[in-house]
Amino acid sequence: MTAPAADPRVRAPALALPSPLPARRLVDAQPVAGARIKERPGDFLVEELQLYDPCGEGEHLYLRIVKEGMSHHEMVDMLCAHFEVGPEAIGTAGMKDRVAVTSQTVSVHLPRKPQLRAIEDPRVQVLWVTWHANKLRRGHLAGNRFSIRIRGIEPVRAPAIWRAIGAMERLGVPNHFGPQRFGMRANGHVLGALQLAGRHEELRGELLSTRGSPFPESERPAREAVDAGNYAEALRLWPRGLDAEYAATRALHRGADARSAVRGIRREILELWGDAWQSAVFNALLDARLAAGTLGAIEPGDVVSKQANGAKFLADDAAFAAEGEESLAARAARFEISATGPLPGHDAMRPSGAVLERERAAIAAMGVDPARFDAPGRRPSGDRRPFRIRLSNPEIEAGFDDHGTYVRVSFDLPAGAYATVALREALGDGLVDASAALPA
Repeated sequence: MTAPAADPRVRAPALALPSPLPARRLVDAQPVAGARIKERPGDFLVEELQLYDPCGEGEHLYLRIVKEGMSHHEMVDMLCAHFEVGPEAIGTAGMKDRVAVTSQTVSVHLPRKPQLRAIEDPRVQVLWVTWHANKLRRGHLAGNRFSIRIRGIEPVRAPAIWRAIGAMERLGVPNHFGPQRFGMRANGHVLGALQLAGRHEELRGELLSTRGSPFPESERPAREAVDAGNYAEALRLWPRGLDAEYAATRALHRGADARSAVRGIRREILELWGDAWQSAVFNALLDARLAAGTLGAIEPGDVVSKQANGAKFLADDAAFAAEGEESLAARAARFEISATGPLPGHDAMRPSGAVLERERAAIAAMGVDPARFDAPGRRPSGDRRPFRIRLSNPEIEAGFDDHGTYVRVSFDLPAGAYATVALREALGDGLVDASAALPA
C-alpha cells in the first residue's frame, strides 16, 4: 500500500517566544546541587485551606478528598464516572499535584440528590460529605499548607535553607508561575498565543508536528505519522494521556480543517493554554521588577492590591497626593499592599504611564497584539495578580527515613501560589522535580 502524501500544511510554527519560566530570584541564597522533590507522593503533602464552610443544604455535594498519585484530570474523570455527571458538574478550588498526597474539597452538582455510594478508588479517601448551595469555584480557597521532604541534600544544609525561608517571610515570595503552568513541553504559552491570534495552522503544527517545540521521544512515531498525513496511524501511536493531540488528530482524520480540529479539543485544555500565555506575560514583567529591585515598591501608575481583601486601586497622581509616597512605601513594607502584574484581558484593571507601556510591550513580545484587549467581549477576560505573596507559618526539620536523609520544610501560601517557586528561591535552579521522570 502506498503511504499517504505528507500534508503540506503541517509546518513548523513561525512563532518564537521567550521562555516563560522564571529567570530571576529575590533571595541571594547559594544554589544547592542535587536537591530533589516529589520522588514519591508521600514526600509532597498539600492541605487545601478552606475559604468557607458548606452550609449543609443545597444542590451541590461537597466532599473532602485525600488523593494520592492521582492527577487533577484523573480525579475529575473519576468523579464524573462515579456520580454519572459531566465535567461541568464538578467544582474545585484549584488543581493539585499528581505526585503528592493532597487534601482538598470538591463539589458535585446533584440536584436530584441520588442515593450516595462509597468511592472505591484506592487512591482516594473521602473524609466527609455535606451539601452547599453553590458550586465550588476556582480560587475559592484561603490558601494551601505544604509539607515537603527535599531529598539529595545533607541535613547540614538545613540552616542555610532556613535563612532563605526567613528572608522570604520578611520580603515576600516573587509570585512567579512555576513550570507546571506551561505543560510538559513548556510550550503552553506558545499554544495560547497562537490560539489568541487565530493562527490555527501554526497551532496544529506546534501541537502535532515534529517541527515545533521539543517533545519526548515516545511521541516521535505519532508526530512523524501526522507529518506524513497518516492520521489513522497517528491515532494508534499517540501515547496515553495526550488528550489534546488525540482529539485534534481524530478531527483531522475525519476531514476537519485546522480551525475545526482545534475547536474540537476539550474547552478546559484550551483555557489552560490561554492561562499559560497570560502567565508567561506576568513572569516576564515580574522578572523585570526583580532586575530593577522594585518587587516591594509602589511605582506611579501601578495597579495596587490590598493584602486584606484583594481590592485594587490605581497608584496615580491622586493616590500619591492623598497618601504621599512615604505612606504608600510604608504600607508596602508592612505588606498591606503590593504592586500587581497583568493576566492580560479586557476586564483587567489598567495601569497608567510607564507601567502601562511596559505591560503592552510585554504582551507584544509574547506574540499577541495588545490592541486585542482594548475592546470588551473577547477572551480571556483578564485579571491582576500581586507580584509578591506572603509566606507564613514556616517550619523546618532534618531527618532520616527508609529512603535516606531529607530536609523537610513546611509553610503556608495563599491561593494560586506555587510551593516549587518558593523552594526555587531557597535552593536555586538546580532543584529537580523528580515527578517528571515518573510514569504517568
